[in-house]
Amino acid sequence: MPTNVLMPQMGESIAEGTIVRWLKKTGEAVDRDEPLFEISTDKVDAEIPSPVGGVLAAIYAQVGETVPVDSVVAVIGADGETVSAPAEVQDERDEVPAAASPGSVPNVSRSSQSRRLSPVVRKLAAEHEIDTAALVGTGGGGRVTKADVLAYVADRRRSGTDHAALPEAAADRRVEPMSAMRRSIARHMVTSRRTSAHVHTVFEADFSGVAALRAARSESAAAGPAPGYLSYIAKAVADALAAMPVVNASVDGDNVVYHDQVNLGIAVALDWGLIVPVIKQAERLSVDEIDAAIIDLATRARSKRLTPEEVRGGTFTITNPGSFGSVFGMPIINQPQSAILCVGAIEKRPVVVEDAVVARLRAFLTLGFDHRLIDGAAADRFLARVVEALEAGGRPASP
Repeated sequence: MPTNVLMPQMGESIAEGTIVRWLKKTGEAVDRDEPLFEISTDKVDAEIPSPVGGVLAAIYAQVGETVPVDSVVAVIGADGETVSAPAEVQDERDEVPAAASPGSVPNVSRSSQSRRLSPVVRKLAAEHEIDTAALVGTGGGGRVTKADVLAYVADRRRSGTDHAALPEAAADRRVEPMSAMRRSIARHMVTSRRTSAHVHTVFEADFSGVAALRAARSESAAAGPAPGYLSYIAKAVADALAAMPVVNASVDGDNVVYHDQVNLGIAVALDWGLIVPVIKQAERLSVDEIDAAIIDLATRARSKRLTPEEVRGGTFTITNPGSFGSVFGMPIINQPQSAILCVGAIEKRPVVVEDAVVARLRAFLTLGFDHRLIDGAAADRFLARVVEALEAGGRPASP
């Protein structure tokens, strides 16, 4: 029997997903759990495995289409098996008049007007001020495609009623729709700036003690590879958050929510955007355990294998642009959190020690905090605590 492939629900709040690419073509064999297609949602980008082994018999959602969760996007059957469109796909097709041509504008039903549109179609329709509910689609399930919109625009231009140039006609620019992840980042950052009273404080930390500890660790073959600098920073932050709960808290209306756990978000830069996987209960972990968690989450983030649960529930975020050479930055708070730490480049700099100028391994740490909840004195005490732990070679700061 043929098996329907559904758009998965990648988290409780996710209602739809966008097809980024198909990893198999129609007619190709696919094994059970082999990656079949890639989707993008507001939370994560992920490769979706095939639910069964067989042959990809039909694809009903094309690249760029945004479809509701549990919608049939493809069918897998046996080699040589003939499959028909699932009932829900056939129902959508039946809504479209058979004699309609691409780009025509018949009187369509309300159910047809409510069909999902891909980001490309939405952007093109907005640029040319087109009501897509009035278009008859030629895509799978009667969906309006980019070709349908362009055909309608071309017809309108030939009739002299459209004076806007097609995006392809512009030789000096390239117009591309935002990905689902980029749209989510844009909304999230703008919302954060509007919500929190952003203030920043900057401390400089000496990493000579941590460097010595890592060097000693590297000399011991039995101890294994030394944790990265970021792991020592994360450990110092987790300990400081446990000691100062107000920095680990969040604002909910007129209430302050104090979190019982330190769920530490670590920002990971991707070629296609940014994602913040979360290390749960970081205050209970050692430096080595935090290092292993950072490596694991970053690796799976870049291979699109994170689950929605692993990118939510964070109570504090660390971002590390210093790995790209940035000296320091002024980060935007990751809502609904109340603070974020930005780590600058860890490098040797001249510093005065006992009236002598010497070279020391140092970095700037910037704490961005929400002044609605955290006062400057509390923010400075928190960051001083982190710096003290790092300069003590990663040992917890004094009470």
